[in-house]
Amino acid sequence: MYYLDTEKKKEFFAKHGKGAADTGSPEAQVAMYSYRIAHLTEHLKENRKDFNTQRALIALVAKRRKALDYLISKDVTRYRAIVKELGLRR
Repeated sequence: MYYLDTEKKKEFFAKHGKGAADTGSPEAQVAMYSYRIAHLTEHLKENRKDFNTQRALIALVAKRRKALDYLISKDVTRYRAIVKELGLRR
């Protein structure tokens, strides 16, 4: 069993996107990135020498930051809503 199965993805997209099939909205992408970042962070707490996972985590954080930067440039209220809902800082 994977940590992120199809049902979990549909749940994220339905909650944060415009619908269960809305995989492209920045809010849905940021929510997915945040979930994956939390998962990899927990993995790295136990396996601190796993440098491949560390590199993947850094790349995911950069992807999330780019999506958030895009969202703030397009619609500040949507940006503030997703940051507040997910509990992100900055």
